[in-house]
Amino acid sequence: MSFFAYIGRYFIDLVISTGSIAQLLFSSFLWIFRRPLRISRIIEEFYKIGATSTGIVILTSFFTGMVEALETYHGFSKFGATSMIGYTVAISFGREIAPVFTALMVVARSVSAMSAEIGSMKVTEQIDALSVMGINPIGYLASPRLVAGFTMLPLLTILSNLAGNVGSYLISVYSLGVSEGGYFENIRLFIDASDISYGLVKAAVFGVLITIIGCYYGLVTTGGTQGVGRSTTSAVVLASVIVLVSDYFLTALMY
Repeated sequence: MSFFAYIGRYFIDLVISTGSIAQLLFSSFLWIFRRPLRISRIIEEFYKIGATSTGIVILTSFFTGMVEALETYHGFSKFGATSMIGYTVAISFGREIAPVFTALMVVARSVSAMSAEIGSMKVTEQIDALSVMGINPIGYLASPRLVAGFTMLPLLTILSNLAGNVGSYLISVYSLGVSEGGYFENIRLFIDASDISYGLVKAAVFGVLITIIGCYYGLVTTGGTQGVGRSTTSAVVLASVIVLVSDYFLTALMY
C-alpha cells in the first residue's frame, strides 16, 4: 500500500503545483498592467535573461548548425541532393532547433539563477519585507520576469537562427564543397515565412512557461540554503521537461 500511497501523493502534488503555477501566471499577467509600471525592473530582467544568454545561445547554435550540415551532407550525398542542405538546416532551425535550444540554454543560464535569487530572498524573509513595505511580491518579482521572458526568447531565437545557418553555410560551402548558388537558391525557393514565425511563437510561449516556473519555485522555497538548492534543481528540471513536452503540442497545433 505504501507504493500506491506514494504514487497517489505524487499525482496530488503534481495537480496542486500545476494549479499554483497557473494561478501565479494569471496574477503575474494582471500585475503587468497595474501601476506603478516598473520599467527599470523590466529592463533589468531584459539584461539578465537576454543579454547574459546571448553568448551561449550563439555559440551552441553555431556549432549545432555545423553538426547538422555534416550529418545532412552524408545522408543527402547518397541521393545527389546536397544542395538541399541549406533548406533543411534553415527549416529545422526555424521550426524546432532554434526555439527549443534557446529555451533550454536560458533555463540553464537564467532560470536557475532566477529561482536561486528569489529563493534566497524567500528564506531570508526579504519577500516578507516587501509585503510589509506595501510592495506586492508578484508584481515586483514575477511580472517583470514574465515580460522579459516573453520578449527576449523570440529575439534570442532569431540570433540562434542566424548563428545556426551561418555555421551550416560555412561548413557546407567551404568544407564540404556544396554549391553556394544551389545552397541559397533552395532556401529562397522553399523556405516560407511561417517556418520562421512558428518558431518565434514557440519561443514566446517557452519564455512565459520557463520564467513562471523559475519564479514559482523561488517563491515556495523553504528550508534555508539547502531548500534554495532543491528549488533551483526542481525549477531547471521541470522547465526543461515543459519545454520539450509543450514543443510537441505546439507543433501538432501549428501543423
